[in-house]
Amino acid sequence: MRRMCLIDPRRKHILHIVTLKIRTSPATIHPIPFPGATISSATSTSSSGKLPQTLFGYTVVSKIGEGAGSTLYAVTDAGGQIFALKHVIKKTDKDQRFLDQLTTEHEMTRLFRHPVLRKTIDLKFPRRFFSNKVDEAALILEWVDGEGLDERPASNLPTLLGIFTHCAAALASMHKLRLVHCDFKPHNVLINSEGKVKLIDFGQTCKTGMKKDRVQGTPDFITPEQVKLSMVDEKTDIYSLAASLYWTLTGTKVPTYMTVDKADRDIIKLQQFPSPRDLKPELPEAMSDFLMRCLRYNPDRRPADMLTVMNQLESFAKGLT
Repeated sequence: MRRMCLIDPRRKHILHIVTLKIRTSPATIHPIPFPGATISSATSTSSSGKLPQTLFGYTVVSKIGEGAGSTLYAVTDAGGQIFALKHVIKKTDKDQRFLDQLTTEHEMTRLFRHPVLRKTIDLKFPRRFFSNKVDEAALILEWVDGEGLDERPASNLPTLLGIFTHCAAALASMHKLRLVHCDFKPHNVLINSEGKVKLIDFGQTCKTGMKKDRVQGTPDFITPEQVKLSMVDEKTDIYSLAASLYWTLTGTKVPTYMTVDKADRDIIKLQQFPSPRDLKPELPEAMSDFLMRCLRYNPDRRPADMLTVMNQLESFAKGLT
C-alpha cells in the first residue's frame, strides 16, 4: 500500500491552537503523548475502492473516520494548507437530517471567536446547472491535530480538571451567544500533542430556550430534558459536561433516560446512583458533591451558569497543586 506523508513548512503555524486565557491560571495542561500529524492514505469509501482524489476543489489526503451520516477527510487547498472536510451524501430521505445538521453546524460556528471552539471555514454544495436539488454537501473545518478525550484520557487529576476548565470556558462563550452545544461528551474534546484543547462537533447546537421536535444527543451523556423534548439552555450543557467528567474520573457512566428502563427512571430523578467519591474514595468530597449538583434532574437545581462551573473546577485544580 502506498503511504503519503503530508509535510508543510507552515505546519507548526497551521496546527497551533491558542491556549485559553481566563481570569486566573488554570491547571497546567501537560502533554499527552500520541501519534503525530503524519497523514497516510486510508481505506476509501468510493465505489472504485480508491480514496477520492479531490472533493469540492480540495485535494484529499486521508480518510480520518466516519460519523453519523458523514465521512471526515483530511484535505489540502491549492496553497497546501490542511483542513478537515466533513462530507455528507443524501442517499435516502432519512439522510436529509444529516444535511440539515451540516448546515446548522456552519451557521452556528460562524459566530465563534473563542480559541477552544473549532472554527468552520466554509460550506460547499455541488454546482448543478439543471437542478436545484441538494443531495450532497461538505463542511470545511479548521484542522485539529489531536485525539478525543475518550481515547486518550488525562494522566492525572490536575490535568483532567484543567481540560474541563477550558471546555467550561468555551461553553460559556457559546452561552453568551445564546447557543447550547447539546452534545458535549469526551469524544468531542480533542487534545493535541502539546495538551491544548479543542471542542468540536456542533451539528446539534441550537438557540437557548429551544424545544426540539425529536430526541438528539448521545445516550450516555444526554440530559433528561433532551429526552423529554423540553426546553434546553446552558444548564443542559452543565449536565453533560458533569456527566463527561464523572465518566473520566470513575470509568462509570451516569445513568440516563436512554440507558435505563422507564420503570427505573427514579434512579435519575432521585439521584439514586453512586457519587464519584462512592466509586473513587480518593476523590475530594467537595468536588464529588459539586458534580452531583451539576447532575440534578431539575435544571433549576443545577449551578446558575457555566462560568460558575468553570471557576469551581479551577478552584478544585488549584487545591491539588
